[in-house]
Amino acid sequence: MGITVRVAGPADLDALVELSAGLFAEDAGQRDPYTDQGWPRREGRGYFAGIIDNSRARCWVAEVDGVVAGNLVGRINRESSVRPVRIAELESMFVRAEYRSSGVGAALVAEFFGWGKRAGAERALVTAYAENDRALAFYSRHGFQPKNVSLERGL
Repeated sequence: MGITVRVAGPADLDALVELSAGLFAEDAGQRDPYTDQGWPRREGRGYFAGIIDNSRARCWVAEVDGVVAGNLVGRINRESSVRPVRIAELESMFVRAEYRSSGVGAALVAEFFGWGKRAGAERALVTAYAENDRALAFYSRHGFQPKNVSLERGL
């Protein structure tokens, strides 16, 4: 199985929308009843087109034998006077179920780390649902450590 990671382009928009819909259904769809499940199909093309044309963001697709198996979106966040550090944020990542545990996610993250370093980032950041044990274990294996905790309650 050969994994190829490349920067996404306009020809990938349909696949990116499908991957995003999969992420929403599987991740937020199971963990956050307030996430709009229709967003990827309604607004995903515009969102991904904006990422493709943004010099401070990047989207990669991973292909396995010519099939798009996953994607990753990253951004470079500007440093501020309060926290003067440039951060590469792993905004979202999704790997189709049949390609998990095959190196696709690791290949996407490696590409993201390299891009972040070349862009002058000093740190990398990712946010995951506290209940998503599989994602937390994956990110931990790639060197991410807990930093902040968000707490939420109904009113």
